[in-house]
Amino acid sequence: MGAVYFYHMTRSPLSATLPTLLQKSRDAGWRVLVRAPDANARDQIDDMLWTFDPGSFLPHGAQDGPLQYILITGPDAPRGEREAVISVLGAPLEPDEIQTCDRGMILFDGQDADAVAHARTQWKSLTAAGVSAQYWSDADRGWTMKASTEDVG
Repeated sequence: MGAVYFYHMTRSPLSATLPTLLQKSRDAGWRVLVRAPDANARDQIDDMLWTFDPGSFLPHGAQDGPLQYILITGPDAPRGEREAVISVLGAPLEPDEIQTCDRGMILFDGQDADAVAHARTQWKSLTAAGVSAQYWSDADRGWTMKASTEDVG
């Protein structure tokens, strides 16, 4: 059964945090689904992954395939077989899909009150459904776990 990690971005923008997590996931051999809330946000994520670092490349796409390690989708796309699912910009993440992968990740902007409120709602609904959760913040220079529902490994 998977766990969900909440990443409260206060110092690091999405354009730095998402590529870092994707690279770590790829290093672990995970196939990752990045879920955006709509087609416009999906296109923005696609553009960001092409341009985040001129000396680096994270292979990704918007159509699934056996060699597609990073798949960017909207909220209604098929889930497929993935070891990790990353929710960005308020996209939904359901308890059953977290429980069938190794890790769910929710990235939210600490400077956006609506995003923080939405993440709190997600924390409450996911943990109420029995999903193990960790809350990480980059407020203290570097990522620090601030809360956990249990030791999720």
